[in-house]
Amino acid sequence: QVQLVESGGGLVQPGGSLRLSCAVSRSILSVNSVGWYRQAPGKERMLVARIIHSAVTDYADSVKGRFTISRDNAKNTLYLQMNSLEPEDTAVYYCYVRPSDSTFWGQGTQVTVSS
Repeated sequence: QVQLVESGGGLVQPGGSLRLSCAVSRSILSVNSVGWYRQAPGKERMLVARIIHSAVTDYADSVKGRFTISRDNAKNTLYLQMNSLEPEDTAVYYCYVRPSDSTFWGQGTQVTVSS
């Protein structure tokens, strides 16, 4: 079993920034797919950003140019730097790792963008 713990969420004004962290209980060095999803109230969970094949990044169109995903293999930690936040970014953010056929999720962290 793999545990993931997110942190860094909170309330921020439009135009502000947050950095989410996801601490993973095992090495992520060889994990082929890691990333972040989000789920807004009344909407389906959607992919925000991911890293595949160790270095290839992929972003949802709505966050391109504003969000940056990164990983620190030495610390077994994922990050999501979120800049120029908009009210539409309000959601619960979940990190995941997919080492094989199984996917492991964090418990989620709330991000609220509001003035």
